[in-house]
Amino acid sequence: MAKYLLLKHYRGAPAPVNNVPMDQWTPAEVSAHVQFMHDFAARLEETGEYVDGQGLAPEGTWVRYDGEGRPPVTDGPFAETKDLIAGWMVIDVDSYERALELAGELSAAPGAGGEPIHEWLELRPFLSAPPTITE
Repeated sequence: MAKYLLLKHYRGAPAPVNNVPMDQWTPAEVSAHVQFMHDFAARLEETGEYVDGQGLAPEGTWVRYDGEGRPPVTDGPFAETKDLIAGWMVIDVDSYERALELAGELSAAPGAGGEPIHEWLELRPFLSAPPTITE
């Protein structure tokens, strides 16, 4: 089995087909989307392919160590992940092909008007071992 991260983006990915921001959806549309996500995860729990998943709150802060006895530095000249990453799901599947299949299915979560979003998801494998450096 191999673990993959299915990463949902707010921005930064190509625009989905149903490109209406969630803050413009009706409460029923949001509920339908969340229910789809729960049902998808429950089905993968039954097959043993679900590891974990979470939606992320929009709040967040960049933090960096700034030396002994000094307070951490916050923020920075970086794209804020709170503006980019909406949530994630970790799956543990038998093959890359299965990971692609599940990512495609998750991409069809309903959005505005109950129509599938067809959003782009970033599919990233977990490292199975630390990278090796050859000289």
